[in-house]
Amino acid sequence: MSRLTRMTESGGATRVFERAVAGWAGRWLRVLRDDLWTARVDPLPPSVWLRWVPHGVVCLAAFGVLLGDAAQLNDNGGLDAGPALLIAVAEAGAMVLALWRPIPAWWLSMAAMVVGQYAVRAMMVPDGYKFTWPWTAAGLIAHGFVLLLLALRVRTRVSLETLGLTVLATYVVQGLIGGQNYQPTGQLAVILFTVVVMFGAALRGRREARAELRQQTTLTAEERARRTLLEERSRIARELHDVVAHHMSVISIQAQVAPHLVDNPSDELRENLAGIRQNAVDALTELRRVLGVLRSEHPDSPVYEDGSGTAPHAPQPTLDRLEALVENTRAAGLTVTTEVTGERRPLPPGVELSAYRIVQEALSNVLRHAPGATAHVVLTHEPHGLGVEVTNTRPTGEASPSAGAGHGLLGMRERAAMLGGSLTARPRSDGGYRVTARLPADSRTGTAAPAPQRKDDTS
Repeated sequence: MSRLTRMTESGGATRVFERAVAGWAGRWLRVLRDDLWTARVDPLPPSVWLRWVPHGVVCLAAFGVLLGDAAQLNDNGGLDAGPALLIAVAEAGAMVLALWRPIPAWWLSMAAMVVGQYAVRAMMVPDGYKFTWPWTAAGLIAHGFVLLLLALRVRTRVSLETLGLTVLATYVVQGLIGGQNYQPTGQLAVILFTVVVMFGAALRGRREARAELRQQTTLTAEERARRTLLEERSRIARELHDVVAHHMSVISIQAQVAPHLVDNPSDELRENLAGIRQNAVDALTELRRVLGVLRSEHPDSPVYEDGSGTAPHAPQPTLDRLEALVENTRAAGLTVTTEVTGERRPLPPGVELSAYRIVQEALSNVLRHAPGATAHVVLTHEPHGLGVEVTNTRPTGEASPSAGAGHGLLGMRERAAMLGGSLTARPRSDGGYRVTARLPADSRTGTAAPAPQRKDDTS
C-alpha cells in the first residue's frame, strides 16, 4: 500500500511538472505569435540632421546586394540566372521593406536564406567549388541590415526573439542538415548578427532616453512656469490685501461715525448702519484670516488679527514713490529719464500699485539684460485710464546669466489682466526693448483670467 502511494504521488508530481512546462511553453508561443506574426507599419523616422539620407543609403546597399547576390548564386552557386535573380530580389527587397515593415522584412529575409541554401545545397558536389554556405556574403549584409533596422524600432525583447530564431535556423541548416564541400558561415553569421542587434538596441535605448529627457525637461519647464505664475499671483494677493483691508476699515469707521453726524437719526438708520459696520468687520476678519497667511514667508507661522506675528505691515507703493524708485535705479548704474503727460486724476490704489510694479520690473529687466543701455519711463494720464511705457536703448555689453526663473513679464501681464488692461512687450527695431501697458481707471472692469504666456517672456 505504501509503495502504491509513493508511485501515485510520483506520477502526480510528474503530471504537475508537465502541465507547468506546457503552460510556460504555450505562453511563450503566444508571445512569439503576438510579437512576430504581424505586418504592422513601423516606418523609419528621418534623421534629424540628414533627413532622408539613411533611407537612400539602405536603398543603395540593397541595389548592391541585388547585383552581388545574383552573381554569387549564378556564377559560384551553380544556380540558373532566373532562380538566382529571384532569391537576390527577395533579399534586397527585404532590406527596402525593413524601412517601413521590419517584422515582415525579417520573415522575407529568412525565407530567402532558407530557399537559397536549399537551392545551393542541391548543386553541391564533392570536388566542386567551395561555396560560402548557408549564408552568402551578400545574404549576411542583407540580413544584417534587416536586423539593424528592426532593432532600431521594436522592443528589445522582439529583437532578441528574431536573433534567437535566426541563430536557431542557422544551426539547424548548418549543424543538423549540413552539406558537402562548402565554406561554413554560420559562426560568422551568429557573431555578426548578435553585434548588429546589440548595436541597434543600444541606439534605440539611447533615442528613447533622449526623448524621455526632452519630455521631462518640457514638463519641468511647464511646472516651473506654473509655479512662477502661482508665486506671482500670491505676491499680487499679498499686496492687494492691504488695499482691500484699508477700504473695509474705512467702511467700518464711516458706518460707525455716520449716526453721530445726523440729528436724531431714526432707529432704522441706526440699525442699517450697524449692520453695514458689522458686515464690514466680519468681512475684514475673514479677509485677514484667509489672506493673512499670504503675507508670511512661512505659512505655518501664525498671523494675529491685531497685526502682530510674521506679517509685514509696510505700506504698498504708489506712483508718488516713482521718483524714489527711479533714483534707486540710477544709483544702481542705469541712466533713467521720466516723462509724465496728461492731467493727473485720482486713480484706484490697485491701478497705482500695478503701475508702480510694472515700472519696477521693467527697470529691473533693463539692469539685468541690457547692460550699458539707457531707459525712458513715460506715464500718460488718459481720460479713462493710465498708460505706462518703459523703453530702453540697445545694450552695449553682454548680459551676465541670470539666476531667476525668467518670467518677469508674466507677472506684469497678470497685473494688467487683473485690472482689465493689456500689456505688450517686444523688441524695437534699433535693438532696444519696449514694454507698454494700458490700465483702465475703473478697475471694476478687470478680470481674473490668466494672461497667456508669450514667447517673449524671457525676463
